[in-house]
Amino acid sequence: MVKQTAKFSFMEQWKEYKLSDILSIVSGFAYKGEYLGKGESLLLGMGCVSYSELFLEKGMRPYAGEFPERYSVEAGDIVLATRQQSDNLPILGMPAIVPQKFKGKKMVFGANLYKVVPKSPEFPIDYIYWLLKTPAYIRHIRSCQTGTTVRMITKANIEDYAFMCPCKEQRNQISKLLWDIEMKIVLNRRINDNLEQQAQALFKSWFVDFEPFRGGEFVDSALGSTPKELPIVYIEDIPHNIESGKRPKGGATFEGVPSIGAENIKGLGYYDYSKTKYIPKEYAQTIKKGKINGYELLIYKDGGKPGYFIPNFSIFGEGFPFNEMYINEHVFILDLMDNAYNAFAYFYMRTPYIMNQLNSIGGKAAIPGINTKDIECLPIYSNESPYVKRYGDIVLPFIKTILSNSLENARLAKMRDTLLPQLMSGELKISE
Repeated sequence: MVKQTAKFSFMEQWKEYKLSDILSIVSGFAYKGEYLGKGESLLLGMGCVSYSELFLEKGMRPYAGEFPERYSVEAGDIVLATRQQSDNLPILGMPAIVPQKFKGKKMVFGANLYKVVPKSPEFPIDYIYWLLKTPAYIRHIRSCQTGTTVRMITKANIEDYAFMCPCKEQRNQISKLLWDIEMKIVLNRRINDNLEQQAQALFKSWFVDFEPFRGGEFVDSALGSTPKELPIVYIEDIPHNIESGKRPKGGATFEGVPSIGAENIKGLGYYDYSKTKYIPKEYAQTIKKGKINGYELLIYKDGGKPGYFIPNFSIFGEGFPFNEMYINEHVFILDLMDNAYNAFAYFYMRTPYIMNQLNSIGGKAAIPGINTKDIECLPIYSNESPYVKRYGDIVLPFIKTILSNSLENARLAKMRDTLLPQLMSGELKISE
């Protein structure tokens, strides 16, 4: 149980430390590029560090070279980003903790990272991790950073951070509470990943490898040689609705009704609340198009760099990310008039054929993007096929669970981020 406390009397038990009192910092390994992409070891780079995630596996690369033992990392170790390429990636000084799934794996951390080594079991790595996530620490790092295009910090910058700290018992309680919240978030993500992988595997089996149709008749179609039992139609020839949104003159506002832009069309269950923009509620009531009702297919329409367009898709619903929301002018809503068919379309649109088609069309435009006709001219397996119907019926509950879990994670993350500075500062105390 967490309760507000009489801060002064409670914090009489607290002591002031500097990070140099409780940890050592080790600089990363200057690896050789010729050994990257091969070998059994793993090299950790800046891509492992995230402002909001524990660890990003995409930042790991195979490495075949040798390295001294002092540059090795193990599961449970913390690494910090020593530099940051832009203000859009707030990772400078941020920690990442190596997942337990890599226990026993030979790993090395690169030159753009520091490794954190606790000096005493009195300050375990899990407490240090949360200490390095506090707003006070982040403010300290930003006050120390140097550089413009590339922002950097030194070991001395980190070690000089001063903070107040409770007794060991309170430290353990704080760590446990925050980790309990974080592990629920991690569990929900694992469930979501598993459900999406199941949906992708089934789609591949039925609509790419055509396993249910082996030995059956195949015909030439817009998608190549396909089973006769999977008739193909064009979106323009079937019941559908496609529309884009808009914003008022002067653009988005800082409050009102959420206006969903292309930057948040990133796949199932993904939404960056820090990028939310709004339109006035009075204006929203006048809009006849662009309202998200739930389970329509959302399509990245435009907004990329010249000559660069990568299509992406999402589905919102179950109150995720909001109960009421509209798309802006950079997003399409495509509704195939059946939620299960929309669920099928989400995975279908991500096939290489469709992605290549849209990428080819969108990249040629002066302002990279696609229009209504580009979508309507796409072929798709007909919903009259019992396999398409069955697939949609199977995966729609998967999508609903993914969205529900993602909404819960948003609430948990908000709770974690609210509790973290209050617990670490003594504003709140965990009761006995």
